[in-house]
Amino acid sequence: MKNQYNTTIAAISTAMSNSGIGIVRMSGSDSFEIADKIYKGKRDKKLSDQKSHTIHYGYIMDCEDTVDEVLVMLMRGPHSYTGEDTVEINCHGGVYIVKRILEILIKNGARPAEPGEFTKRAFLNGRIDLSQAEAVGDLIVSQNEYALQSSLHQLKGNLKEKISNIRNEIIYHTAFIETALDDPEHISVDGYGKKLKIVVDKLMNEIKVLLNTCDDGRIIKEGIQTVILGKPNAGKSSLLNVLIGEDRAIVTDIAGTTRDVLEEHINLQGISLNIMDTAGIRSTKDVVEKIGVEKAKSYADKADLILYVIDASSPLDKNDEEIFGIIQDKPSIILLNKSDLDMIVTEENVKKAYFASNLAKENNFKEIKKFTTPIIEVSAKNNLGIEKLEEVLKNMFFEGNLSFNDEIYITNIRHKTALQDAYASLQRVIESIDSGMPEDFYSIDLLDAYESLGSITGETIGEDLVNEIFSKFCMGK
Repeated sequence: MKNQYNTTIAAISTAMSNSGIGIVRMSGSDSFEIADKIYKGKRDKKLSDQKSHTIHYGYIMDCEDTVDEVLVMLMRGPHSYTGEDTVEINCHGGVYIVKRILEILIKNGARPAEPGEFTKRAFLNGRIDLSQAEAVGDLIVSQNEYALQSSLHQLKGNLKEKISNIRNEIIYHTAFIETALDDPEHISVDGYGKKLKIVVDKLMNEIKVLLNTCDDGRIIKEGIQTVILGKPNAGKSSLLNVLIGEDRAIVTDIAGTTRDVLEEHINLQGISLNIMDTAGIRSTKDVVEKIGVEKAKSYADKADLILYVIDASSPLDKNDEEIFGIIQDKPSIILLNKSDLDMIVTEENVKKAYFASNLAKENNFKEIKKFTTPIIEVSAKNNLGIEKLEEVLKNMFFEGNLSFNDEIYITNIRHKTALQDAYASLQRVIESIDSGMPEDFYSIDLLDAYESLGSITGETIGEDLVNEIFSKFCMGK
C-alpha cells in the first residue's frame, strides 16, 4: 500500500486565468505510465520509452476524444525538480482546458497535489534543504528586485552552505569532547576550554553577522513601512498620487480632507515602500479629524521611515513643532513641497525650527551641531524632486548599494529566531568555560546550538512544522 508521498500527484502550475499557455505538472513513480494512457503522438510512441529531459509533440486524449494539442516534457528522477519521475504538459492556456487535463490525470491514477507538495517532495527527497524550499516560496511572492535577488541566492544554497559549515565545526568539537570523556586515558581535555573558546567566539561572530542583516532582510522582503506626515494641505495626498502614478488619494484645497489612513504599495528603484497617507497634524476640535490625527501619530511611531511634507509656501508654526518632536528619533526625510511657488520655508529655516523645538522639549540648551535628516525640495504638482527622493531612500536604507555576490540576508523570521537561539547557546558555552565548569557542560550547549541551526536547513525539525511551512505555498509548486 502506498503512503502519501509514494503516490503520483498532479496540479495546475500556471495561474487560473485564460492565457496563451498552461502547464499541468505530474510527479511520482506512475507519472510515465499515466502519461502513456492519455498521450497520443504522431508515431504512436510510448512516453515511458523515451529519454529523460526530452519534449514530445502530440495530443491529450480522453478515451477517444482529443482534448488538446500539447508539448509534453519528460524528466526522470532523480534529475528533476522533485527528484521523482516528472511529466509536465504544456497546453493551451484556457481555464477549461487545463482543468480538463488535470481531471484526466486524476481519472487515470494521479491524485490532486497539496499546496507546495512538489517543493515538499524536493525537500523530502534531499534535492534541496528547507531554507532553499522557503526561498522558492519567497521567490514567487517577491515584489522587488532586491527581494528577487535575495531569494535567488538563498535558492542557490548560500545560506545552507553557511549554516552547514558552522554546524560541522560545532559537531566536530562536540564529538571530541564526548570521545575524550568516554576515553580519558587516551584523550586529554586539559586546556581544551581555551581552544574551544576561540572557536566559539569565531562562530558567534559569524552568526552575529547574519543577525545584523535581519533589518535589511525584513525591508527587502516586506518593504519599508513608510508614513507621510505633515500639516493639512501640505501636499501629502498629492505626493502619494505622484509616487503611485495615479489619483488614488482625494486632493482638494479644503484642509483636513484626509481623515483616515490610506495605504499603498509602490516600488522606487527596486525598493518596496508600504506607504501610508495620513491625516494632517494640527490642533482640532473636530472629533473625526482628531481620531485621524491620533491614528497618524500611532502609525508614525511604528514606521521604518517618515516622509515629512512641509508646505514651503507657508510659514512654519506650532503644528510643525509637534511634528519635529515626532520625527526626531525616527529615520525621516523632510520634503519642502510646492517648490514651484515662492518658497517662504528654506532648508535653513527648517534646521533652526527643528533645533529650537527639540531644545525646548528636552530642556537641553547645549548647541546641537549636527543635523542628519535629509531635506529635499519637491513639487508634487509638477513631479519635481522625486528622483532625488529615490536616491536618498536607497542610500538611507541600503548604504547606496546592495551586493548579492557573497552577502547573505536573513529575510525569514524563523531563521532569525533559530540564529538567536544558537547564539544564546554558544554564549552559554563561553560562560561555562569562563566559570571553569566541567567539559560535559560545553557539549550540552554546543548540541543545543547545533539543533537550533539544523532547524534552518530542516535537519532537526518536526513534521508538523514542515507541513505548516509548505501549506503556505501556492498550488502546483
